[in-house]
Amino acid sequence: MYKSFTMDLAGRELRVDIGRVAAQANGAAFIHYGETVLLCTATASDKPRDGIDFFPLSVEYEEKMYAVGKIPGGFNRREGRASENAILTSRVIDRPMRPLFPKDYRNDVTLNCLVMSVDPACSPELTAMIGASIATSISDIPFDGPISATHMGLINGELIFNPTAEQKKVSDLALTVASTKEKVIMIEAGAKEVPEDVMVKAIYAAHDLNQKVIAFIQNIVDECGKPKHAYESIDTPADMWEDMVAFITPEAMETAVFTDDKQTREANIKEVEEKLAERYAETHPEWVPLIGEAVYKFEKKTVRKMILKDHKRPDGRAITQIRPLAAEIDIIPRVHGSAMFTRGQTQICNVTTLAPLSDAQRLDGLDDNEVSKRYMHHYNFPSYSVGETKPSRGPGRREIGHGALAERALLPVIPSEEEFPYAIRLVSETFESNGSTSQASVCASSLSLMAAGVPIKKPVAGISCGLVTGDTDDDYIVLTDIQGLEDFFGDMDFKVAGTKDGITAIQMDIKIHGLTRPIIEEAFAKTKAARYYILDEVMAPCIAEPRKELGKYAPRITSIQIDPDKIGDVIGKQGKVINRIVDECGVKIDISEEGVVSICGTEPDGINKAIEYIQTIVTEPEEGMFFTGKVVSIKEFGAFIEFAPGKEGMVHISRIAKERIRTVEEVLTLGDIVKVVCLGKDKMGRMSFSIKDVEAYEAKAKN
Repeated sequence: MYKSFTMDLAGRELRVDIGRVAAQANGAAFIHYGETVLLCTATASDKPRDGIDFFPLSVEYEEKMYAVGKIPGGFNRREGRASENAILTSRVIDRPMRPLFPKDYRNDVTLNCLVMSVDPACSPELTAMIGASIATSISDIPFDGPISATHMGLINGELIFNPTAEQKKVSDLALTVASTKEKVIMIEAGAKEVPEDVMVKAIYAAHDLNQKVIAFIQNIVDECGKPKHAYESIDTPADMWEDMVAFITPEAMETAVFTDDKQTREANIKEVEEKLAERYAETHPEWVPLIGEAVYKFEKKTVRKMILKDHKRPDGRAITQIRPLAAEIDIIPRVHGSAMFTRGQTQICNVTTLAPLSDAQRLDGLDDNEVSKRYMHHYNFPSYSVGETKPSRGPGRREIGHGALAERALLPVIPSEEEFPYAIRLVSETFESNGSTSQASVCASSLSLMAAGVPIKKPVAGISCGLVTGDTDDDYIVLTDIQGLEDFFGDMDFKVAGTKDGITAIQMDIKIHGLTRPIIEEAFAKTKAARYYILDEVMAPCIAEPRKELGKYAPRITSIQIDPDKIGDVIGKQGKVINRIVDECGVKIDISEEGVVSICGTEPDGINKAIEYIQTIVTEPEEGMFFTGKVVSIKEFGAFIEFAPGKEGMVHISRIAKERIRTVEEVLTLGDIVKVVCLGKDKMGRMSFSIKDVEAYEAKAKN
């Protein structure tokens, strides 16, 4: 027998079956939200993994195409590598769950969320977050949960809980908030310039609903939860810690880390490790493998004490001070747009590429509302950016996540297809990294777009705040513009991007069990002040608004409207007409179902020629219209003139020359280009043209 638990969640039933499936997992929840169904499992290894100094958590969100009644594409007809949405969802699940596992737990843990059915009104991503929390909470794996998550929308100023797919289309906000039973533990948002006070209101509305779900989950744990198992704690031996601190001294460690140069700091720490290795090589060889972890803890303790108690940052900055900033544009020739943004030892180069809409990315996922996207942001993080040597294996989850965050931040200011009929690809290359490259990508991208002449509505800037906490909720300090060391040893990475008028994106990572409202409000206030400074003092002096013209190497796109019933004439049988126009004019052509024809090319003459062809094809010739065409066929009674690809008319032999001729060949040969005037249709319904009457019709038109 299995147990079922139900509750009403935002007007739809949430049902969880425990003990029904996957009995061999440490914990399993068969969860239904409306008709969305997922199997969420939590499993852990029996023993800790050897030789690691981190908690090995893996989160897998698996999208199955049968969940929406589709067969996967491709040769094998089965699901391949995880989609971008699946990777981003896995990261969103990971962020609130990871801080609640013991910091010294080294057993491998895998959280798997299998999407088996999708109801458009009930988000599978949200269901997965709740399901992962339930599966872990009822398992015997050490975990200080449960958590819950809520999606928030904003439509006409009204907050919407867990919006449906249709509501998301018109929402000004896409906010995800995860909470413990006491605090907010994760925030992720995309927004259309939502003010900070509205965002805080939405966050805490979600937090309140999360408390109801957490109470529901706790009831499940009380009835079905397993006792948490004991585990082998991996920690620095007490006697080693005491000896190390006495030998190195806190003062010397503070001197080692107190520098604004990352390489100098790393060299200082390496020297400390070498001294300890020499000290313990003979007296305590069993401590030698533990030196790296021990020094890390000592360094962390030192940095946190310096910031929290002494208000001293490792690089000497004030608590609200931003590192030195620089902005440049046009640093890469021949590309359509480029910019570089530098913040301290973080440096991003962004390149904009413009292309016709046919180059938009096609999407094949579980959401039928998202089949393509014309604006793409890709982020790269090579090993040289942090002074390491490592071969490139393509983008990992971090790179995909950072690219998606920057993409989300800029999406609200990207012009519509009607305003700017281009596919847009941005690539952020990390030249140097020492904290918050994703937000530097946002700044560089705004500059790059404006340099390319893309008419974005407003510039967007991003900045990150950090946090160091003490023993109580009131003992904390919020840092503006954290560098890598403050991120590693601190408790929070709170990234906020936006314009002068509001927030466009948020991503919050924390390592503690949640944030209080005063911390969140202070973080918003500090990121807003820093964002305004970057926009006004750094980006605006570099380039204040989009250029009026595209770069000289960017393709030009001209759009014209045709009758949708004439689309077939432009395309032609098996695409012969449109392919001929493309080949002859050196352009690319896209046609929408509404009859919007976009012609893309680098040469104005080719674009104009293609437009002329298309307008000729879709326009019914009338008497008195002039055309220039090619002689494509000669008969005894006349010649056929192709006046547009796939369009022909006939010039009767009597209409070729003013004087009488016996054969067409006396005047015309195949391939001749001639000007003709339309005489209407002949008795056989063919377009009738004249060469000899061109001058007479031209004179008539002048008068």
